Amino acid sequence: METSNKVTITVETTVHKPVAEVWKYWTEPHHITKWSYASDDWHAPKAENDLKVGGRFLTRMEAKDGSFGFDFGGVYDDVKINELISYTLDDGRKVTISFINQENNTKVIETFEAETSNPIEMQEAGWQAFMDNFKKYSETSKEV
Repeated sequence: METSNKVTITVETTVHKPVAEVWKYWTEPHHITKWSYASDDWHAPKAENDLKVGGRFLTRMEAKDGSFGFDFGGVYDDVKINELISYTLDDGRKVTISFINQENNTKVIETFEAETSNPIEMQEAGWQAFMDNFKKYSETSKEV
């Protein structure tokens, strides 16, 4: 597998909620299924999350019309509660998410290694759409 010249992409958002709440929205499966998709014609019917170093996660994403779906999964490399998550995707790419406490706001920064099948701009837009959906869900959710 090619390991040099990896392109990394960073997306971010600021959620107007405290970091402990934002962490739960990001990591608990019943929350993940409510935001982990890029557009309203998709959904995440299933999520599993063993949030520890060496633990696996899996989110099933599907088009609502049933035309396409895929599993998004990997293994955790590092977990620091309310601060940092890093993992390796099943295809070998690395992802890091930082949660920065800003009093009653939380800045979420996600950096990931790009894949080679799709244009960089398309990947960045897709991952940012997930981040935007996460922000919307987190700020409007009544449940913690």
